[in-house]
Amino acid sequence: MKRENKKKLRILGIAAFLNDFGADSIFPLWPVFLTSVLGANMVVLGFIDGLGEAMVSLSQAISGYGADRTGKRKVFIWLGYLSAGVARLGYAVAPSWPSIIPFRILDRAGKMRGAPRDAIISELSTVSDRGRNFGYLRMMDNLGAVAGVTFTLFFFNMLGYHLLFVLAGIPSLIGAFLVFKNIIETKRIEQKNFHRLRLKNLNADFKLYLILSAIFSIASFSYSFLLLYSQHRGFMVVTLPLLYLLYSATASAVSIPFGRLADRIHRKPVLILSFLFWLLSCGVFIISQNLFSIVIAFIFYGLHLGALEPVQRTMVSELAPPDLRASSLGAFQMIIGFSAMPASLLAGVLWQKFDPTIPFYFSAVLTVVAIILLLFVREKKSVLEIFPSTEKSFSPLDGL
Repeated sequence: MKRENKKKLRILGIAAFLNDFGADSIFPLWPVFLTSVLGANMVVLGFIDGLGEAMVSLSQAISGYGADRTGKRKVFIWLGYLSAGVARLGYAVAPSWPSIIPFRILDRAGKMRGAPRDAIISELSTVSDRGRNFGYLRMMDNLGAVAGVTFTLFFFNMLGYHLLFVLAGIPSLIGAFLVFKNIIETKRIEQKNFHRLRLKNLNADFKLYLILSAIFSIASFSYSFLLLYSQHRGFMVVTLPLLYLLYSATASAVSIPFGRLADRIHRKPVLILSFLFWLLSCGVFIISQNLFSIVIAFIFYGLHLGALEPVQRTMVSELAPPDLRASSLGAFQMIIGFSAMPASLLAGVLWQKFDPTIPFYFSAVLTVVAIILLLFVREKKSVLEIFPSTEKSFSPLDGL
């Protein structure tokens, strides 16, 4: 069982690396491609990015429910990678921004893999190593981003937008094949008395956590605005992938350490720290007077992501009803995704109508509200706190 769990975690990590290699070879250029090549304005950029986040929400909610209802996780994971790969091939042939919309929807629908994949990781982990294992997955995600951005930096001038988008689809297709071929689905007893996830069945701490996460999602608009803001402050288009590389590499480097820290000192302190990093990033963007300060802001942004992403999912999986873990993870992604849709749209409107710094002020206020609410969430005790003499538990990362 230990060997099988290690294999599952490694395959999921490799697939995550491959998918993010493809995705992040184009993401640094996405806002420039959409605005400068396809003719979209800032409001359209916010709409398309927000629509993508809404699609993430729907796909994760549906796949989370389906994974719990059928007892199957694997099919949603490899189909998700397949959708993402096909969508990037579509980007390469889209002649205008309206024609990009169906491919954007397909690409973000590929996020159906998220909740079932996270449920697998949660189930093969224990309370004392769950943060570490989610940190490993985020590390592989971000390493893929680093590799993808590096590839773009070296080959974009040679390939151009369209051929780069074609090549970006291939790693996700390989990841889909690896999951399909190598992940062995654990047989589950059919849930004859299966019940849907209902708000009234959730405990008060989970409900409060969902509310504050939605508020923070409204605050955390798309990275596209960070890159365009940097261009507005003087960065050349060709250097934007370097900023993307910087925050991706930072997030990759700190994901496992923050995951381990969350296992040791609980989840809430690390989550609060992630919110504080975002506040620092917003503050530096607002007062930035030179290119170096923009670089510092992106480092804070990478620290924010490295602390946020492993702990968010860990808390959801632990606050959720055990028999509805995938559904809960999907519902969580649905809530923050629907909240992120108006976030990007609102940021685009505030940018367009007022000033590029206004979205950062708005975000900072909502982030403070989220931190205050988080103080009232009671997380579950660590297994090491309940059983102080417990030996170090098995982790699928052992031996990696």
